[in-house]
Amino acid sequence: MNLLRIISVVGLLALLSGCATDIQRMRDVQPTGGTPFTQALAEEYRQFVISEADEMYDWPDARTFARKGLAAAGGEAVQPEELAGWDLPLSKVDELAAARARLVAALDGGARDSNPAVAARAQERFDCWVEQQEENHQPDDIAACRDDFLKAMEELEPKPLQTAPNTYLVLFDFDKSNINTAGRAVLQQVLAEVAKTGAVRISATGHADRAGPEDYNMALSLRRADSVREALIAGGVPADAITVAGRGESEPAVPTPDGVKEQANRRVEIVLQ
Repeated sequence: MNLLRIISVVGLLALLSGCATDIQRMRDVQPTGGTPFTQALAEEYRQFVISEADEMYDWPDARTFARKGLAAAGGEAVQPEELAGWDLPLSKVDELAAARARLVAALDGGARDSNPAVAARAQERFDCWVEQQEENHQPDDIAACRDDFLKAMEELEPKPLQTAPNTYLVLFDFDKSNINTAGRAVLQQVLAEVAKTGAVRISATGHADRAGPEDYNMALSLRRADSVREALIAGGVPADAITVAGRGESEPAVPTPDGVKEQANRRVEIVLQ
């Protein structure tokens, strides 16, 4: 055996040894500290790694996700896979990019705190989908990962809130009082209804979720209500036809523990009279 082959064999054995070490550590991992989300994420990755190593014999990918699982077990909130790191079919990139944006919006919107087990499941299933889509030769496995991801996302994302007649909801991003694109669309509906019905009184009541101090959230809810008032005035509603109020975190649409982010609670309720 020549020197080059000896070096190659030694390198391969070192690589396999490293893979085995990470994978074996992941088999027996016990989360230390962290949050309920990182603990759940570590377990989700543990199951994925075992499947990749023992059923698929895909040790390189098993090692990749073992590293993520070990980081999660150490308390790190690792991120969903970046698509640029994978050799994906071009026809699938847009679908996966939209799915990742949807997942990140839910995670950053508070899902890690409000529903940690399902949030962890959604992230691991997304990563599974990406990994299987790159291989692109097991359609049943691709569909299983994708379908599990979509099912988890249905649980994570806020359901449309039921409102009374002549009531509209503007939702806000975390710790923000500026009106986003979705909020502007709602306000266009309000202005159209005002023009149609000639409503003469409008109330705008601001709310906040339970992340942050009560006094801060009270002020934030008022700023949100004021933002809606200013937008309605800019749309042609007389200033004296609009009243504003703030409720802070005292009247959540979705009850949560203290400190939890919840998009459905970051809202202004608009009532036309």
